[in-house]
This record gives sequence, structure tokens and C-alpha cells, in this order.
Amino acid sequence: MSHSETNSKRKMEPEDPLQDIRFKTGGAYIPPAKLRMMQKSITDKSSEAYQRLAWEALKKSINGLINKVNISNIAVIVKELFCINLIRGRGIFCRAIIRAQQSSPTFTHVYAALVAVTNTKFPKIGELLLKRLIDQFRRSFERNDKINCINTTRFIAHLINQNVAHEILALQIAILLLENATNDSVEVAIAFLKECGAKIEEISKRGAATIFERLRTILHDGDLSKRVQYMIEVMYAIRKDKFKDHPSILPELDLIDENEQITHMMNLEEDYNTEDHLNVFKKDPEFLINEAKYEEIKKSILEADSDDDDDDSEDNDDDSGNDDEESDEETNADSSTIIDNTETNLINLRKNIYLSIQSSLSFEECAHKLLKLEIKPQHYVELCNMIVDCCAQQRTYIKFYGLLAQRFCQLNPVYVEPFVTIFKSCYDTIHRFETCKLRNVAKLFSHLLFTDAIPWTVLEHIKLNENDTTSSSRVFIKILFQQLAEFMGLVKLNQRIKDPTLDDAFKGLFPRDNPQHTRFAINFFTSIGLGGLTDDLRALLK
Repeated sequence: MSHSETNSKRKMEPEDPLQDIRFKTGGAYIPPAKLRMMQKSITDKSSEAYQRLAWEALKKSINGLINKVNISNIAVIVKELFCINLIRGRGIFCRAIIRAQQSSPTFTHVYAALVAVTNTKFPKIGELLLKRLIDQFRRSFERNDKINCINTTRFIAHLINQNVAHEILALQIAILLLENATNDSVEVAIAFLKECGAKIEEISKRGAATIFERLRTILHDGDLSKRVQYMIEVMYAIRKDKFKDHPSILPELDLIDENEQITHMMNLEEDYNTEDHLNVFKKDPEFLINEAKYEEIKKSILEADSDDDDDDSEDNDDDSGNDDEESDEETNADSSTIIDNTETNLINLRKNIYLSIQSSLSFEECAHKLLKLEIKPQHYVELCNMIVDCCAQQRTYIKFYGLLAQRFCQLNPVYVEPFVTIFKSCYDTIHRFETCKLRNVAKLFSHLLFTDAIPWTVLEHIKLNENDTTSSSRVFIKILFQQLAEFMGLVKLNQRIKDPTLDDAFKGLFPRDNPQHTRFAINFFTSIGLGGLTDDLRALLK
């Protein structure tokens, strides 16, 4: 075939509108006018060709808006972002804002404010960004990449300031950086504390005190360079001035009410899926349906914003007032479809309780944090379950959990019944517990009994005989009573057992109706060193 014939054949073949995108590198520039023309040339909007062009347009829009954002135009940029499909482009958004922050760290507070506003409407975006930042920080920390560590922790710090991330993440990062102190790790920690130290001081004074005490120890050890030691001294001066020159949020960027913000409970130790597949194009079989759904979401968001603006500027007339009520009803309907009435809320509650417990240095601080969560009455049993579960997970029994459970029982009697129910449930399923968990739970309930936080009548659930006990339940009873004897002394414990008002409570533990059961109880308590409790039973057999 001649060269002229080849050229004529090529001219006869239709042009592929995606040729520029497929064969150029990902960063190749396609003029907007040409991109629009390519989109118009495709009639089937559900085709892969059209979707690929729409993806390119989405990517250019997100990158362009993030590159333009600053303090003065952030409100405008937010509205423009909501006009494009952020649900589809959440991977692009997170990647673009991380890159922008890495290249311009001085604008970190602006990017964090942008994320904070976006997070109120699309919490999945805030969660995904935090997952990627945590993963990036851990990889940078392992590689000893100081610059990347400083930039990443700076972004995380401002997200904590904006209440997008929980303060527990700040404490975990600070502790990790100062645990095995080096010149670089302390420098990163100081840079991090400058950004979010005011927030930590405000929310968790005990946590802040622990961090600064660790810095003091490092300074006194004198193992670091003079430069880093001077940085620690400067940090103490900043703290003394109450972070006057390092506010957590600038007034111009305080755009979200604290009650409206959705705070993500992220843990530095967990392995998160960064969902990198969201960064690249993938054909959507339901493209048109999903685009229509986002149009409805966009309409509700922008209408809500315009209603707020109207309310701030002037009073509306009666007709517009009715429209506002209808739009509010539509917004409520949309929000009701977003709320997940499955166990997701319960899981989040348990996570909040767990993080509050783990971040507290004393049981009093922990009780205060848990009360601030304003847990609903129907979830009180979950709070009690979490206290018992956290206690059971420890390697050895920690008195902190006994004191915490006692405090709640004594603060409000409504917490007593859940602990009584948990006691019965634990005893019935005690054969499923590992030895360590069994011991911890037994010691927790012995503390509650000794302090009269729960009534002794709960012991009527236990029937001590060969048929109704297992080896696990007998170990549970053994630890329970040995702890009670240690707390109260054998004399006072004996007096409690002989209390006439508690006859029904101890009827099963010290049976008198069957000689065989009575002998079993005598032998059991004698074998665990508490034979003095069975003097009445011995006299009965004689």
C-alpha cells in the first residue's frame, strides 16, 4: 500500500473525541473551549466517552477552585465547589487540597477552613482526607522525612482546630513524636503544638500538661542539640502567653458553628483504606441517575444557603416565608434520608465513649468527658457496657474502671440497673470469657459491691452447687469473694452475709435446703481460703 493511500484511509476514519485524553499524559493541557466542543460532539451522555470528558472537566474545576481560594473569597469558592459533583470527585478534591497544602503550607488554615465547610455537607470527604493525611504522616515518620511530617501535621492540626478531627488525634501524634525523642521528632512536635496547642489547652488540660511535662523532661535530659532545646524554651514562652500569636482559628475563618460541625474520631494506630481508586476515572453504569441525585443535593444546599442569606439581610414577605418553610421541609426531608437509622449511630457512640475513656488521665476527668457527650437515656446501657468492656480488655485490672463505674452509679441511680443487668449477663456467659477478662470483670463488680454502688441483691442470681456452676463461674465467684474479703475484711464480709435483709441475696451462695449443696458450698469457700464464711453452714450440718 502506498503512502498516499494510507493517508487517504486515515482521513476517511472518524476522529476519536477521546484521542487527546487517552494518549496524552495525565497532566496534558486541553483548552476549555476544545473540551466543551468535545463534550457537545458526544450525543450519548451515558457513554464512556462522555463520562471521561466529564471527569476531566470535574478535575480541572476542582484543581482550579482550590488553587484560587484565599481568606477573602473562601465563601464564593465554597459555593462554586458545591455546584460540581463533589461526591464523584471526592478523591480528586482530597488529592488536590493535600498537594496545594504541601506546596503552600502558609495557606494551611485556609485549606482547613474550606474542608471544614465542605465536611458539614459531605462528611465522607472530611473522613477520607483525614485517612490520607494519617497515612501520609505515618509513612513520612517512618522515612524520617521531616519536611513532609511538618506539613502533614500542620494540616491535621488545623483540621483539629476546625473540629473536623477529634483532639485525641492531636494527643496521639504528640505522644508518638515525643516518645523516643530525637532532634527531628521534637522539632516536628514543636511545630505541631504551635498550630493546635491552644485547642489542646482549651479542651484537654490534662493532656496538654502531660505533653509539656514530657517536653520538660526532654529539656532537662540535655541529649538534644542546643537549637532544639531553645525551640522547647520558646514553646514554653508561647504557652505562657496563652498562644496569643498562635490562635486556633482566625475570626475570618470561623465559618462553622461548633454544633453544626461533624467531628471524625480517627485513631493514629488504625490502618485506614485511603481509597486511591477514587483518584482515577472509572465508568459509572448509573452515571445519569447519580448526576440527577447530586443535582437535587446541590439544589437543597444552595437553597438553604440563599435562605440564610435572605434571613440575615432583610425580613421576607408572607409568600417568601411560605417558600422558606417549604424549602426547610425539603431540606429536612433530604437530611432525614441521609440519617442512618441502623447501628451506625450506635457504633459512633461507642467509638466516642472509647476515645473519651482512653484519652483521660483520671476517672473524674473521664466522667466529666462522658457526661459532656450528653448520651440519651436509651443509650445508658451502652455506656455501662463500654466501661465493662474496656475494663475487660486490659491486661490486668485497673482501678480506674471500678472508680468510673462507681461514680456513674452514685451520680445517677439510673445507671445502677444497667450494671445489674450486665452482671447477670456476664455471669451467664462467663464460660466464654478468657481468664484475663474473667478476672478483670470479677474485680470490677467486687469494687461496685464493696462501695454499695450496686445492690448486693444482685448475688441472688448465683446458685453455688455442682449442677448450676461451671469451672469458669466458680473462678468468677472465687475472685469476686476474695476481692470482697480483701476490701472489707473477713469479719465485715461475714456480717454482711448474715444481714437479715440480705437473706434472699445469699440463699443461692450459701444453700441450706439441700445437704449436698451445703457441703459443696462449704468445700468451695474453704478451698479458696474463706472457710470462715461457712461457720453457720457447718453448724447446720451438725
